[in-house]
Amino acid sequence: MQDYSTIHISILGSTGSIGRQALAVVQAHPHLLKVEALSAHRNVDLLVEQALAFRPRLVAIADEKYYLPLKQALSHTDIRVVAGQEGLSESVTLPIINIVLTALVGFAGLEPTLAALNAGKDIALANKETLVVAGDAVMSLAQENGRKIIPVDSEHSAIYQCLVGENSLEVEKLWLTASGGPFRGFSAEQLEHVTLEQALNHPNWTMGSKITIDSATMMNKGLEVIEARWLFDLQANKIGIIVHPQSIIHSLVQFNDGSQKAQLGLPDMRLPIQYALCYGQRPKNAFPRFNFFQSSPLTFESVDTEVFRSIDFAYEALHQGGNMPCILNAANEVAVARFLERQINFTAIYNAIERGMTGVPFIKNPSLDDLKESDAETRRIVSSFAEN
Repeated sequence: MQDYSTIHISILGSTGSIGRQALAVVQAHPHLLKVEALSAHRNVDLLVEQALAFRPRLVAIADEKYYLPLKQALSHTDIRVVAGQEGLSESVTLPIINIVLTALVGFAGLEPTLAALNAGKDIALANKETLVVAGDAVMSLAQENGRKIIPVDSEHSAIYQCLVGENSLEVEKLWLTASGGPFRGFSAEQLEHVTLEQALNHPNWTMGSKITIDSATMMNKGLEVIEARWLFDLQANKIGIIVHPQSIIHSLVQFNDGSQKAQLGLPDMRLPIQYALCYGQRPKNAFPRFNFFQSSPLTFESVDTEVFRSIDFAYEALHQGGNMPCILNAANEVAVARFLERQINFTAIYNAIERGMTGVPFIKNPSLDDLKESDAETRRIVSSFAEN
């Protein structure tokens, strides 16, 4: 077995889907990966279970009203318990930490990511909204501090891997693949009648409820286009989308000479998580392998942007720049939450996003405070949105 140096990690959002799968990766490599900090929003019971299993130095709970139950549950251990925004920041700035996995959902991931970069930590980025909202600022800060941002999204991880050893100036186009979600091939009229249960039934991936709905509306792919623009420093016209229902090719890069490189594998988030956490090395694991001889044919389609309107929303937000991607993200977060609570129907998600994008003042060069205000104003508008 190859001898690797221990990697000390912090997991922001350890009780979510990505966080739980990251801990499965840690379990697969106990001599390589050591958890030093865990954080969650309010799932105390699971956070306690994880803390007792992995024995980090510190655990953080974002919602401060859960601090005492967490503190009491871990009182017989030497694990330090912290809470709130300050607690989240502390969980990513411990001196021993090498890399922070940011797996929080939505806008909440931005400030801890900035704190981690300022503390000189590399980032395994599973929170695409961080780059959607403040891509320029985040990538600039990473560059200033000499830190790596390694994507965990399967699509961006694929592109990242395809670009290793390549000259980025010779990239002609990035192609993000999309499964098409549960409503691939639906008409706009058919989307009017889909149920919450149908939208939560993704054909290929097991994910948290928010990203599962984003996949159903294809907003996840729109957000990924914006994320790719900042991760790989390419303009929107060099980023395209291909519907690939089997989710085996996770994305590809097309070069100036016409050649294309793709990264393939089973739809298993543990693979890009391991790649990010162990960047620069590929330790062997026992995860299932893709078998060419037992697979169905791999097929490809164009995306229907007239039905899945979120794609055009994302390109428009990227074109406008400024605070518009922040507005897009906040509008989508609120609209999806309302759909999950059965307050609006599926296609009203698109209408609510459009309402946010047209109802919040545009700021060309927003500060971080401007972005926070735009986020709050968008949430207020979309929370009160009602179909006529």
